[in-house]
Amino acid sequence: MATNPSILLAEDDPNLGLLLAEFLKKKGYEVAWAHDGDQALDLFVKGHFDLCVFDVMMPKKDGFSLAKDIRATHLDVPIIFLTAKSMEEDTLQGFKVGADDYLTKPFSMDVLVARMEAVLRRTHSDKSLPALADEIALGDFLYYPAKMRLVFQGNEQKFTPKENELMKLLCENLGRPVSRSYALKLIWGDDTYFNARSMDVYMTKLRKLLKEDPRVQLMNLHGEGFRLSVD
Repeated sequence: MATNPSILLAEDDPNLGLLLAEFLKKKGYEVAWAHDGDQALDLFVKGHFDLCVFDVMMPKKDGFSLAKDIRATHLDVPIIFLTAKSMEEDTLQGFKVGADDYLTKPFSMDVLVARMEAVLRRTHSDKSLPALADEIALGDFLYYPAKMRLVFQGNEQKFTPKENELMKLLCENLGRPVSRSYALKLIWGDDTYFNARSMDVYMTKLRKLLKEDPRVQLMNLHGEGFRLSVD
């Protein structure tokens, strides 16, 4: 991947499309904006893209059909869907055609960028998004991802593999939201109710550990997920 990841944006709403394209460019992305599904497919065939962001409801070719056409020849390029629909069957259809993530309108542009960065990290592990350091300072904590350890004033806490994966994901997105759905799919494999309850238990334990330093905040974000930040 190039220094600046290349994004194919397909959004038929001219106002939202312009806002998204300009916002992503300011965040350091190269953006090609298509106004309908046919134009998006044409741009995809002619170019190279690290990630696709597709509106579902578009003229000429909807987002699901567009994704199917792309997946027929390119299995690896990640796809995030944007939609005004919130019905469960629409979400399921998105994942069946190969979605890597899914946002329902209206959404925060910062949340979209956080989702994009998380998907790019997962699919381009050696590319432009930086890997975690061997030692990460979080207030008075020192976190060692490879060793699965958290140290506070000389006291060491050993993480389980899932605790460590959650902590790594939070640190990769320090100061930015991490969606519940993405965390569940990435670490547990799916976002079932029982896995969600399991993740909540792990998050409660992490939050309890991090309370030793009040500057370190692991917050629940209603309707979004979690955010780790350091004041």
